[in-house]
Amino acid sequence: MNIRYRAWTLVAAAAAALWMSAAAADDLQSLTQDDRQWVMPAKNFANTRFSSLKQINAGNANRLQVAWTFSVGSDHGQEAAPIVVGDTMYVVGAYPNELFALDATTGEMKWKYSPRVDPSSQGVACCDVVNRGEAYDNGKIFFNTLDNHTIAVNAKTGKEVWVTKLGEITKGQTMTMAPLVAEGKVFVGNSGGEMGVRGWVTALDENTGKIVWRGYSVGPDKDVLIGPKFHPYYASAKGKDLGVKTWPPGRWQVGGGPVWGWISYDPKTNLIFYGSGNPGPWNSNQREGDNKWTTTIFARDADTGEAIWADQLNPHDLYDYDEINENLLIDLPIKGKMTHVLVHPGRDGFMFVIDRQTGQIYSADKYDTQTSMKYFDIKTGRPVMNDALKPVLGKNISGICPASPGAKDWQPVAYSPVTKLLYIPHQHLCMDYKTAEVGYIAGTPYVGATVDMYAGPGHYRGELAAWDLTKRKKVWAIHEKFPVWSGAMATAGNIVVYGTMDRWFKVIDARNGKLLYQFRAPSGFIGQPVTYQGKDGRQYIAMLSGVGGWAGAIANAAIDPRVRNGALGYTGAVGDLPSVTSGGSTLMVFALPKGSGNGH
Repeated sequence: MNIRYRAWTLVAAAAAALWMSAAAADDLQSLTQDDRQWVMPAKNFANTRFSSLKQINAGNANRLQVAWTFSVGSDHGQEAAPIVVGDTMYVVGAYPNELFALDATTGEMKWKYSPRVDPSSQGVACCDVVNRGEAYDNGKIFFNTLDNHTIAVNAKTGKEVWVTKLGEITKGQTMTMAPLVAEGKVFVGNSGGEMGVRGWVTALDENTGKIVWRGYSVGPDKDVLIGPKFHPYYASAKGKDLGVKTWPPGRWQVGGGPVWGWISYDPKTNLIFYGSGNPGPWNSNQREGDNKWTTTIFARDADTGEAIWADQLNPHDLYDYDEINENLLIDLPIKGKMTHVLVHPGRDGFMFVIDRQTGQIYSADKYDTQTSMKYFDIKTGRPVMNDALKPVLGKNISGICPASPGAKDWQPVAYSPVTKLLYIPHQHLCMDYKTAEVGYIAGTPYVGATVDMYAGPGHYRGELAAWDLTKRKKVWAIHEKFPVWSGAMATAGNIVVYGTMDRWFKVIDARNGKLLYQFRAPSGFIGQPVTYQGKDGRQYIAMLSGVGGWAGAIANAAIDPRVRNGALGYTGAVGDLPSVTSGGSTLMVFALPKGSGNGH
């Protein structure tokens, strides 16, 4: 045994011992700060998706290789992030939402939990039967199923602890989001805005599964949990029962506003932050008014659900600009003073920086092509629309940018405190948009719009962009052939990881975007990369391969690519995708070669 290899084995043994002691401490906040583990999809409550691990770095990433793989057995779109607790990796697949526990170092399967998901739920999912991940706390794994159940299982054995039903598929409701666990509660939301589903966020007791509170996105104040603690910053958010009065009579009851994206949590203030989705129907001519509280960023008390403030970023949403995207909780200098802010890369193409205590919007800058709005007025908290592109019933309106999936959809960004850059995986699409009258029938599409999407200016359809939050501008970008529908992850090793829909796993230099490593996987990537340290002392990077989701449904579903408005309009944008990939279900795990010194 050479000296270098012997030294590495001693380091690995020491790392395993450290892991054993760390695994014993089960405080969730502490676990999020232990970079040997990755205990929630967003890495931490602040949603930064950053790890301080740097064994894999910009100097050696070109030596990465596949360490092991695993199939989750479902060829639908794989959007979930694996999580790693101690020496175990947990990963949930798309429908039928099987949950797997794997040895994080070797890939050996420890157990599998197979929920009994109603197959009818597949027929009411708007945009593929995806799942975005699981959560962990206090010896339990929590995840959602497509047919509206939240489930808790024992993390060691996979034995079911509790199951709670939260919605009805007959009404068009589904659940695709990853739960967030904080302070003994499991926070979940529903999907179904394209079915006229009334959106909500619900807190469950993590030990029993009982509902602690539920806050609706639309309706009277008592349902939205608006009371004496509610102090919005902007005048248009002040008033009684705006969730009813800003709708035509009765429309709020099928008004949408689902909560299927990301939830952040601030332990210091005990507030959760999240965004609500689009109003229903897409045809804005059928719902006069601001349509509160759809497309809204909410701050709520985690214990009671009471709303503290709310910013409706797209009043009377015209183009399906959900604001379900993630909210990063970081500190930034505002007018010379370090300030607790919320950074929201909006689906409407604006990068919002918001005071997390008051809801005041400090800045809103365009990070991709934007023609539907002239600018965002931070004094009023409302966008200034381009009247020339407003939908007119029955008329085809061309040149709307961004398209309905927004400049960025659900796919999460990453923030590096080392480079102080935000890394944004997103699409670059514009659209033609034609509205039509539509009637509401429970459990059926409630859209009223025909959409034709296509590449934006420059004829590329996706981008990984680096954004300087202080200078408020894009500093570099990588153009991709297809929309970048995967999440991003950054590390202290000055690397950023993401995947493309044409099957490339990519590692780039976080400082300048230089390609360091790429690997062609069995299927396109729409998943979320994570990194962790195995019990052998090696750093690993993992991400699910399996194209699908709204962006990639054409590649794994029976959709005719000649019908440009298929998949709610996305078919036209990616009609050539089936020529380069098809559905898959492979978890890809990468590491540096064994015995190489691992960069030390």
